[in-house]
Amino acid sequence: MIFKETRLKGAFIIELEKFEDERGFFSRVWCQQELAAHGLVSQIAQANISFNKKKGTLRGLHYQLPPYEEVKIMRCTRGAIYDVIVDLRPDSATYRQWLGVELTEDNYQMLYVPQNFAHGYQTLTDNAEVFYPTSQFYTPQAEGGIRWDDPTFTIEWPVMPPPVISEKDGNWPDFVPKQ
Repeated sequence: MIFKETRLKGAFIIELEKFEDERGFFSRVWCQQELAAHGLVSQIAQANISFNKKKGTLRGLHYQLPPYEEVKIMRCTRGAIYDVIVDLRPDSATYRQWLGVELTEDNYQMLYVPQNFAHGYQTLTDNAEVFYPTSQFYTPQAEGGIRWDDPTFTIEWPVMPPPVISEKDGNWPDFVPKQ
C-alpha cells in the first residue's frame, strides 16, 4: 500500500501496490500494521457496500458525532465516483476546507477519511458501486450532516444539479461552526 497525504492533514490517497504476473495482480487493500505505522486508525468495526443506479447520484455529506467518530476507507469497485471530504476539526490548519478525489474501478485508489471529516460522493457513471470499511459501528443517534451545497464550502460537484439525492441529504442544515 502506498500512502500519499493530501493537502488536508490526516487524509490520504492510498494506492495499491500491485504484484503482477501472467494471471493478473495481487494487492493488499487493508493492512493493520501499515495503517498503524502511518499513525492512522487501523481497526474495522463494519464494512459497507453502496450501489448507485444513476450517474449524478449524490450521497452526503455525513459524519458521526463524538464519541462515535469514524474513519472510512473509500474504494470504488465499479464505475466511478467523485469523493468529497470536508475538514470539520476546529483546531486544524485546514478547517472548513474540502477536497474532491476521483475514485474509479480502474485507478485502484482509495481515500482514507479521518475522524471529524464530513464525507460524501457523487457518482460519475451509472451502476457505480462503493466498498468501504469503517472504524465505528453506524450509530443513528450520532449521525450528523451538512448540506451538499452549503455556501460555507462552495464544493464544486461535477454533475449539477444532482439528479438523485435523498430527502434527508437534501435537507441537512447549513454548517454552524463550534464556538
